[in-house]
Amino acid sequence: MTNKKKKTAEEEVQNRYSSLFFFYDSYAVIEYLNGNQNYREYFDNADGILTKLNLMEVYFRILRVRGHRAAKEVLDSFSRYLTDFDLLTIEGAMKLRLRLKNKKRVDISYADALGYHIATKQKIKFLTGDTALKDLENVEFVR
Repeated sequence: MTNKKKKTAEEEVQNRYSSLFFFYDSYAVIEYLNGNQNYREYFDNADGILTKLNLMEVYFRILRVRGHRAAKEVLDSFSRYLTDFDLLTIEGAMKLRLRLKNKKRVDISYADALGYHIATKQKIKFLTGDTALKDLENVEFVR
């Protein structure tokens, strides 16, 4: 009986943690940086992860719009959210991308497929405003 209670408590902690923890899609980060108030709570009152590919997309967008200094500041401040991935994760993400493209007619980018796969495996929500991902399970869609 003690083991059952302990497992339930661990599941509660996991559920609570995952509801405050997200995979930050590039779209979400850019919207937050652009001052979209709908994203504020996800960054100010929660936590998350993203890959180097997402950070690269964000860096490029900020570099193009606001210049090197602003892009470097974003790179430095968001590097704390970085998570790594291995070859099995790449394989799983690309299989997922192909499945979505063939079965649901949803064509997402390599970076989105990787992030969505990581989020699913870690049982956290994929935070985005990208309409291509809107109707997928495990997506926190915000505009």
